[in-house]
Formats: sequence, C-alpha cells, structure tokens
Amino acid sequence: MVKDGHYNKALRRVVGLGFWVQGFRCFPWMGVNFFLKDGLGVAPSSLQILQNSSNLPMVAKPLYGILSDALYVAGQHRLPYVAIGAILQAISWLAIATLPGTSLSIAMLTLFLLLGNLGASIAEVANDAIVVEAGKQLHSPSQSGQLQSFAWMSASLGGILGNILGGIAIKELSPKTMFLIFVVLLVLQFFMTITLSESSLNLPKKMNHSSKFSSISKQISELHVALCNSEISRSIAWFSTSYAMIPLLNGTMFFYQTQHLNLDSSIIGFSKVFGQAALLVWSVAYNKQFRKFPAKKILWALQVAIALFMVSDVLFVKGIYRDIRIVDSMYVVIISGLQESLFQFKILPFSVLMAQICPSGCEGSVMAFSMSAVALATIISGYLGVALAISVGVSGADFSGLSVGILIQAACTVLPLCWASWIPDGSRPVKKEE
Repeated sequence: MVKDGHYNKALRRVVGLGFWVQGFRCFPWMGVNFFLKDGLGVAPSSLQILQNSSNLPMVAKPLYGILSDALYVAGQHRLPYVAIGAILQAISWLAIATLPGTSLSIAMLTLFLLLGNLGASIAEVANDAIVVEAGKQLHSPSQSGQLQSFAWMSASLGGILGNILGGIAIKELSPKTMFLIFVVLLVLQFFMTITLSESSLNLPKKMNHSSKFSSISKQISELHVALCNSEISRSIAWFSTSYAMIPLLNGTMFFYQTQHLNLDSSIIGFSKVFGQAALLVWSVAYNKQFRKFPAKKILWALQVAIALFMVSDVLFVKGIYRDIRIVDSMYVVIISGLQESLFQFKILPFSVLMAQICPSGCEGSVMAFSMSAVALATIISGYLGVALAISVGVSGADFSGLSVGILIQAACTVLPLCWASWIPDGSRPVKKEE
C-alpha cells in the first residue's frame, strides 16, 4: 500500500472525501445557528447549551472504536462504519429540513442534532482509524504524520468551501434548504463508500478468528493496556484539560457580533473561511517543516497563542481597535478567524503524537478514546462558558461584562501549561503486551 511515503489512490479518495465532508459540516451548522437565533429566538446561553449538548454522542467514541476494531461487516471493519455514519447524518438533516416549523420544537431539534452527531462521530472514528492504520505502514520518522496532514488539509478545504457557501446561502436561502443540500452530499458519500471494497485500501489485516464477543473483550483489554501506559494516559489527560479548563464564550460572541455589532452573516462566514484557510496553510507548513519538532513544544506554543488572542479580544470589546481605525468586520474576519482555527489546529500535532505512540491493533479504540475525551472536555468548556457569562452579567442585550469574562477565559487558558511535562518529548512507539 505504501511505497516511498506514497499512498494508493483509493486510500486518498476515502480519506480525502471523509475528512472533506467532515469539514463541510460547518455549512448546515451555520444555518442552525441563525435558525435558532432568528427563527426560534433563543438566548445566547440557550444557544451555547444546545450546541454543546448536541455533541454528547462524541463522548461515546471509544465504544464506536471498539466496535470498529472488533466487529467486521461483510469482511470489512472501517468503510461500513463510514457508510453507517453518513446515512444517520442524512436521516437527521432530512428530518430537520422537512418537518413543519410549527412541529419542530427546540427539544425535537436537539434530538435530531444528537442523531446527526452520532452518525458524524461514528464516521469520524472509522476515518481516524483508517488514517492511523495506514500511517503505521510508514516506519520512517521523516514521513510520520503525512496522511494526517493530508486528512487535515481535506477537512480544511471542506471547511473553507462550507463557510463561503454558508455565508452566501444564509442570505439567499432558508436554513432548511441548506440542510437539504447537505443531505445530498451525505447520500453521495454513502453510495461512494458502499461501492468501494476495503481490500483496495490495503489496510493491515488482523489474523483473528475468535467470536465477536471475545473480539470485543480483547479490544477492551488492549485499550486498558494502552491507557495504563503513562505516556498515552498523561497525553490524553493534558490535552483534554487544555480544552475543559477554558470557559468557551462562542454563543455569547456570536450574539455580540451579529446582534450588538450588527455584522452581516457574510462577515461571520468569511471569518470562518479565513480561519479554515489559515488551518490549511498551517497543516501544509506542519507537514513540510514543523513535523520534526516535539509535540510538547508545538502544543505549548499554541496554548500561549490562544491566550494572547483572547487578550486581543478584550481590546476589541473595549473598542481600542476601533479607535485606531481597525473596523470591526476586519477584526472579526482576520483575528477571530485565526483564533478559532488555533483551537482546531491543536488536534493535528496531538493526533500525530498519538498515532506514533499508539500500540498496534487498537488504533481505532485509542484514537476514539482520545477524541471522546476532547469532546467531553469541549462540552464541559461550553457549560463553564455559560456559567461565566451569567456570572459576569452578559445577556443578549447587555455585553458590559464581556471583557471581564474574556480576561478570565485567557487566564484559564494558560493554566494547563503548568503540567505540560505530561506530554512526552519523543515519539517512541508503545509495544503492545501479548
């Protein structure tokens, strides 16, 4: 499959399409945000609670990883789960798009968003496992992370296109029409996946003829052994807390930009486009130059950069940039876009590190556990952000305490640097116990 650092076309097609669709999910979600704000009239705190609560299926990723590792469907154990994830998402968005507005309550909308994120998380686990298994075929450290970077570039391209089209479509189309467009893409992904044989990817085969129950038990045991390794467990613990300790104010900032500053929806879309473009550039730079640097140094630098961007947000809210003739729209497009992309880019060096130290045979389980820990941390972060916004007196009509909230947010961001020693310096692979 891998020769001189090159992957076959079928593998690149599967990974590229899977991560591109994953990045394009921002397109319907932009419609969801404006639908909740303008259509259902929810408050900033309610918007953020719904956004984070709908991510609960992401927390169960270890279960999906274990099932993907242990249970084969028609002799395959990766592509069928990608197809299942695509069809579950299609059902979810189709239901939201076709139900009458009078019948679509916030509770029902949340239920369908949970179903959609369940499908997305299943597909992401399978795609992540494909990337890790294929990456294991490269034994040269100079080639480590090559496929991960390709996957991230695909996701970035999907995000760029999704945000460009989303910023335009939200003004020209109804949110429900946006949902239907995404359904068409998911159906295409489903049929493209089921018509491809997993053998064409040449993933490493498992010589395992035991029962399904014993296979699942074996995967749980292997996951336990992997997590008992201090390098893996401490890396996951640090990375998760680096998200959980930051009280996110995404919903509040969305209302501040669209309602208080009256910025056009296209500005919000172009901000996300700029962030995705920066993410793409950083992914290429990481693949070409920064892959040789230890993950600890890269993650430390990214955490500091995020804190500095938050301090810049305080100056923005105070109107200091406006006083020096930097217009609000320019700041939101460039600085806010870069800040959001940093949160996403952090996952790339961490994913490469986990792929390097992950024991062979339970790649899906370990990577899924890592991403589920991050998902849970993000949910906690969102809830903490709601509590912070309420405690400083921020609401949909009053943003006077927002600068204080952002300062507290920045202080919380640098706290995880105190135990950055938990991240290993090297990239020694972990040997799985027999």
